[in-house]
Amino acid sequence: MRLTDRQIERRDRARQFAADRIAPLAERIDHDQVTPPAVIAAMRTDGYLGAALPPRWGGGGMDPLSYGLATEEIGRACSSVRSLMTVHNMAAQAVLTFGDEDQHERWLPGLGAGERLIAFALSEPACGSATDEIATEAVRRRDVYVLNGTKKWITYGQVADLFLVFARCDDAPIAVVVDARSDGLSIDPIGDLLGVRGSMAAELRFDDVTVAVADQLGPTGSGLTFVANTALDHGRFSVAWGSTGILQGCLDACVSYAQHRRQGGRALVDHQLIRRHLADMLVAHTAARALCHRSAVLREQHDPRAVMETSMAKYFAATAAVRVATDAVHLHGANGCTPDHPVGRYLRDATVAAIVEGTQEIHQLSLAGYALQKPYLR
Repeated sequence: MRLTDRQIERRDRARQFAADRIAPLAERIDHDQVTPPAVIAAMRTDGYLGAALPPRWGGGGMDPLSYGLATEEIGRACSSVRSLMTVHNMAAQAVLTFGDEDQHERWLPGLGAGERLIAFALSEPACGSATDEIATEAVRRRDVYVLNGTKKWITYGQVADLFLVFARCDDAPIAVVVDARSDGLSIDPIGDLLGVRGSMAAELRFDDVTVAVADQLGPTGSGLTFVANTALDHGRFSVAWGSTGILQGCLDACVSYAQHRRQGGRALVDHQLIRRHLADMLVAHTAARALCHRSAVLREQHDPRAVMETSMAKYFAATAAVRVATDAVHLHGANGCTPDHPVGRYLRDATVAAIVEGTQEIHQLSLAGYALQKPYLR
């Protein structure tokens, strides 16, 4: 598909931004397990922390394809920073879609400008993909909810200003926006993750945390079916493009390494098996990008197939990223196991990408149901 001049400009700007402001720090971010404040500030200043929100609220107003292309470039440079863009925009989209006028006025200007970070708090120690089993409890007392429970694996939870929290109130799921400074809320860092190590994950503990009913998004009972699923759909779209960025990074690294590394008196690229790997990487990246493009177009058109097409793009791109990154490490040999080359980081980050926003197995189940609808005949 042909990109518009505006989309090309946004892609190229994101590519340059990622190369200048993120890529030089990617290994440090991975090693130190921290995204430097200067990088977060740069993401804010250049508009990536509100990229998907309308200009009315200080956002970038990016169309889905422009947003995806920008996410791919940032994901190619550093998956940890890409995950900041993902989680902030997915939670902000839920506020935009389900918030009332007062909530829009209170939260969206800060979220659109990136002056306040919002994190997505759904997962729990005993509940990941099985979202209907969340145990965090919200008890209503007149005009407030009292929250008790634990959330885990909360991306950028260490630095978020707000949390989009999902709980149960009389067995009905609700979504509420919680201030990180709330009394009774404890935020504990989670370190030594396998991948996206700079995403500053946290565990949240709610001990009689009081939240105003006015801070609830959507009606009671809609917390998971509508609010969470809307946010997760945006998250899958972002992770799909980010995985495509990992594929692109692997291909770039392997082409360069194969051209300069010599084995048996010849450059690696002259060996037939190496060329086979490069061919497979190229095809995987091209196919993943094509699925992401299709998903973006359908989202722009508000096509009802967009949700499942996004699931397909995320499933394929993340699965392919794990496979290709594994091959990339093998192609680099022992060098691929050192921080001197990015392919080891790509493999660890790809493994996480295949888990977040729905594991491969969860997507297989939903895509099988989609296949039974015979979408390929439309």
